[in-house]
Amino acid sequence: MTGQIVFDPLLPWWIVAALAALALGGALLALWRGLSGWALRLLAGAVVVAALAQPSYQIENRAPLSDIVLMLVDQSASQQLAERAGVTSDAADVLEAQLNARANTEVRRIAVGDGDGDAGTQLMTALSAALAEEPRGRIAGVFLLSDGRLHDLERAPDLPAPMHLLLTGRETDWDRRLIVRNAPAFAILGEEVQLTLRVDDDGAAPGDRATDLLISVDGAEPQRFSVPIGEDLSLPITLPHGGLNVIQFTVPTAQGELTDRNNTALVQINGVRDRLRVLLVSGEPHAGGRTWRNLLKSDSSVDLVHFTILRPPEKQDGVPVNELSLIAFPTRELFLEKIDDFDLIIFDRYKRRGILPSVYFDNIRNYVQNGGAVLVAAGPDFASADSIYRSPLAEVLPAEPTAHVFQKGFRPKVTDLGEKHPVTAGLLGAETWGRWLRQIEVEPDRGDVVMSGADDRPLLVLDRVGEGRVALLASDQAWLWSRGFEGGGPQLELLRRLAHWMMKEPELEEETLWAEATGQTMRIIRRSLGSDVGTVTITRPDGTTDEVTLQEVTPGRFETLYEGPNIGLYRLEKGDQSAVIGLGPAAPREFEQTIAGSEALEPLIDTLRGGTPRLEDGVPQIRTVRAGRPAAGRGWIGITPREAYETLDVRQSPLLPAWLVLLLASLLIVGAWLREGRS
Repeated sequence: MTGQIVFDPLLPWWIVAALAALALGGALLALWRGLSGWALRLLAGAVVVAALAQPSYQIENRAPLSDIVLMLVDQSASQQLAERAGVTSDAADVLEAQLNARANTEVRRIAVGDGDGDAGTQLMTALSAALAEEPRGRIAGVFLLSDGRLHDLERAPDLPAPMHLLLTGRETDWDRRLIVRNAPAFAILGEEVQLTLRVDDDGAAPGDRATDLLISVDGAEPQRFSVPIGEDLSLPITLPHGGLNVIQFTVPTAQGELTDRNNTALVQINGVRDRLRVLLVSGEPHAGGRTWRNLLKSDSSVDLVHFTILRPPEKQDGVPVNELSLIAFPTRELFLEKIDDFDLIIFDRYKRRGILPSVYFDNIRNYVQNGGAVLVAAGPDFASADSIYRSPLAEVLPAEPTAHVFQKGFRPKVTDLGEKHPVTAGLLGAETWGRWLRQIEVEPDRGDVVMSGADDRPLLVLDRVGEGRVALLASDQAWLWSRGFEGGGPQLELLRRLAHWMMKEPELEEETLWAEATGQTMRIIRRSLGSDVGTVTITRPDGTTDEVTLQEVTPGRFETLYEGPNIGLYRLEKGDQSAVIGLGPAAPREFEQTIAGSEALEPLIDTLRGGTPRLEDGVPQIRTVRAGRPAAGRGWIGITPREAYETLDVRQSPLLPAWLVLLLASLLIVGAWLREGRS
């Protein structure tokens, strides 16, 4: 219980001060004029001013409150190394027992795990949250039991009491880690990309000068190299294929190192083509020729070589050759010498006119079988005796013309198989597509019919021949869609997909397996033209396997979600389809620095007069220190009692009741008047 005088003025303090100055001025004036009652006048004014200040005697009934000590126990991944977890738990139990044995002291023990994703250790975030739940006036100290490797120091709160870091780990600890300093997300196929690697030894390392480095692409047999320790290493990498390439770098585990979790790094790089070279040969000028040209020229990744046969050999008009401005068709250069330089050859309404002899068509056929691609956009000439089907190219074409041409309107539509094929899957709004007006009747010998036209006849047939691909579009009317005829249609998307499928873009493969990673979760995707894909075998980084079943989400596309228990390289297999994917970061943040150290927290702890003792030297004793004094020493750490209290009851008694003020003021004023009257 405590008592004190408090003031509750009836008027603002500045008015009370003005009245006091006025009363004092009046008394001084009376003194200057020689009035004998000036002292009584001064006392009367003082009584009135004191009454306006309204003084009271306040008595508070207080109950003392306990001091609170926050103890944050780091349970992040780096704290699970060696014997740190056990040492930390035992030390926390000892400190909690010491604090509970102290009078008027409470302990708040808070476990801090890994942050979301790869956020690392969020000690300061947890401390801020704990402080928000407790009265700051009761916080007597903060204990951090950690290896000192936190990742949110910028969120450190303003603390009202000493903070101490009780450091886990040993001074003899050492660790070897692999660092990938730069890794691009994309790289051009056939060109070297430079990756910068570094192998560092931290802590009390044995002093090795070199170590082995194992490099594996997509889980293949690794290659072994000897690399120096403590030096940046520039490593040239050439991607073996388009799409996602998963490169794993591994340093063998050394004897005595703290962990091998940071000895492996995964780098995932998408391989893209620099330029796709396309040869477009138009047999004659027609309205659809510009559609192909505009499509291919609009793609910045395509180099287009386009020839249109304007002057066939049979055209004889007597014009001297030296007066013609047309460019001669370099047939030998294109179809014999440089044919392998092209990724795709398009014949648009081309027919045999003697320009390309049979030996050239033989070469084109070999080009397809060896991995090239040919697209035939057929016009009426495809059904004639001059059709390119009447050449050695017939061996790779998937359908034979019947010599019948439909000259009537029809609406193209996607077949049941086409709804699963990546070239035509998902082309929406078929009921609103405009009509085409001509189709060449063909009889498929092989391949996949993905679109049909007049009388449900095959319109678009796709096939694989040897290592290459062939497509036959049995109409030259796709340009009607580009002109918006009867509402048009998705001609640009269809022709773009068709061209890129033929150029073997990975995302347009009809039979493929891949996965997309988000943190530790992967979405497994299987595209197939079949009706059932069965199960997929997942091989974890530790060699164990899981079987997962995929569900069809759209025609030809099967998916499932899989939560990977570990960070590392996962292999997916289903029949002849396989894929690899890395889960987790290239280098987990928790294992970037594994040697315990107080460097990051020392500036903050020093301002709070705390300490950073090592737990391997024993659990320190707890002492009481005054605010502002050093709070740590050899074998001890301190807390500052806050002497907080709770007010249970407050009573106030006025020192100048109204009747007393009236009586004193009246007596003093009357006394001054009587004294001055006698004079």
